[in-house]
Amino acid sequence: MRRRFAIVAATLGLAGCGQPASDNAAANATANASAATVKHPSYCFFKDAATKGWAASLDASGNVTVKGKVHIDDRRYSGVLSESEISGDKASAWLTMGQNTTGVGAEDNWWDVALTVPNSGGVNSVTVLCGKKVVAELPVKR
Repeated sequence: MRRRFAIVAATLGLAGCGQPASDNAAANATANASAATVKHPSYCFFKDAATKGWAASLDASGNVTVKGKVHIDDRRYSGVLSESEISGDKASAWLTMGQNTTGVGAEDNWWDVALTVPNSGGVNSVTVLCGKKVVAELPVKR
C-alpha cells in the first residue's frame, strides 16, 4: 500500500515538471504576433504589358472601387484583385492569379478585375501591387 502511494506521489510530482508558465506566455505572444502579420501575395505572375486600364472610382456607399484588366494565356486561370489594405488616406490592392471558376475564358484572354476596398471613405489614392511591384498608382476623385 505504501509502495502504491509512493508511486502515485512520484508520478504527480513529475507531472508538475515542465516549462514554466512564463515560457508558455512568451511563446504564445510570439505566435500571436506572427499570426497578426498580414502576408500579401509576394510573387507577381504578370509582366507590365499584361496589365492595363487601371482606374479608381467611388461606389454608392463612398468606398473606393479599383478596376483594371490583366492578360493570361492559360484559360485555367484568371486575374484577381485579392486583398486590400488601408493606411491613413492611402489604400493598396494586390493583383494575383486565381483559378478560373467560370468554365469559359475571357475575350482575347484579357480578364476584367475589380475590387471594392471596404471602409475606404477617407482614401485619396490607391496603389495596385503585383507582389512587391507597383502596377498602378491611382488618385481617387471625390
